[in-house]
Amino acid sequence: QVQLVESGGGLVQAGGSLRLSCAASGRFLSIKDMGWHRQAPGNQRELVATITRDGITNYADSTEGRFTISRDSAKNTVYLQTNSLKPEDTAVYYCYARAARTPWVLDDHWGRGTQVTVSS
Repeated sequence: QVQLVESGGGLVQAGGSLRLSCAASGRFLSIKDMGWHRQAPGNQRELVATITRDGITNYADSTEGRFTISRDSAKNTVYLQTNSLKPEDTAVYYCYARAARTPWVLDDHWGRGTQVTVSS
């Protein structure tokens, strides 16, 4: 029902920044929540940040104030500004969206991921 396409990943040096974007398309009435998760090799997927349609944000402690999530709800797009990147931030970053298929049915969707690699 929903397709999520991430972009903006890449290779950066420690201390650098990247801005990740994720655009949602497909069949849905609206998107309630959006967010970002990440998974490093050998690790479980973990929450990075979420944002509601009203702009309420939630961050994992591991972001340490370095990341900022935002969204353009009219465009069904979510962003993640990553600053002061560390090698431990290296992971595949996945976009997440909770969308209303109908006024009474919500579905969770995931993007294919975008690679963020931070060199030391």
